[in-house]
Amino acid sequence: MKRYLLSSLAAVVLIAPAFGADRSPARSFGALEPSSLEAARTQAAAWLKAAGKTDAATQQQFDAIWKQESSTILDRVVATFQLADPAAAKLLADARNPLAPAPTEVPAMLRDPKGAAFFRANLGLAYARNLSNRRVHEEALQTLKVFQPEQVVDPAAYLFHRAVSEHALLLKPEATKTIERIIDDAPFSPERYKTVSMLMLLDMHAWKDKDLQAIARKMENVERRLELARGGPQTQKLQKEIVLRLDELIKELENKNKGGGS
Repeated sequence: MKRYLLSSLAAVVLIAPAFGADRSPARSFGALEPSSLEAARTQAAAWLKAAGKTDAATQQQFDAIWKQESSTILDRVVATFQLADPAAAKLLADARNPLAPAPTEVPAMLRDPKGAAFFRANLGLAYARNLSNRRVHEEALQTLKVFQPEQVVDPAAYLFHRAVSEHALLLKPEATKTIERIIDDAPFSPERYKTVSMLMLLDMHAWKDKDLQAIARKMENVERRLELARGGPQTQKLQKEIVLRLDELIKELENKNKGGGS
């Protein structure tokens, strides 16, 4: 795996200028900077107060959360939500639990316009991250589309997990645009985000619509959906497309071999 990653990274370095040459003029959205620790804590404290959690015990737990230097700012924000809102804690736990049924829609509490945007957007990002880790990419992507990266404390995490889901769902144009934003508009992204994003870009650069690799990608997607107990119309449609394309390839090979004695 290490040799593969090193060779892939070397390829990225070599062909990166070509990606730049092929891209349309950049449509800059402006730099997406992560929230500072102080700003995020202030917003989290204001949300906690608005939620009516002002007792001494809760404040002590809040202070302990924000002293955890090993935790990311997003994780501290989410821990604050879980401290005050049992429904938010359950939502994240269910999304993280590999034995829990995969959701089929974006939860109502994340779509409710009456809810605080700070709460819904950052909880939505954490929720989508948990789903993405379980390969529940459809609902992870739908959740992220409810919000914008400017609304969360970690815009780079938003863009990265969105790109991962778009790539997994074979949405090449969408994944490419999201990765371009990671590169162009999120200069403070962790190196691991940038590296994996470039690897995804490299992978998509080699995609062709109707070759065997395209069939293999669709088969992997079908396998993922079946593992999530999603054997409905969408999965059946993908299966039919795979069988149809395999039939086409077989006929093409038969036509090439006619008269050749093979």
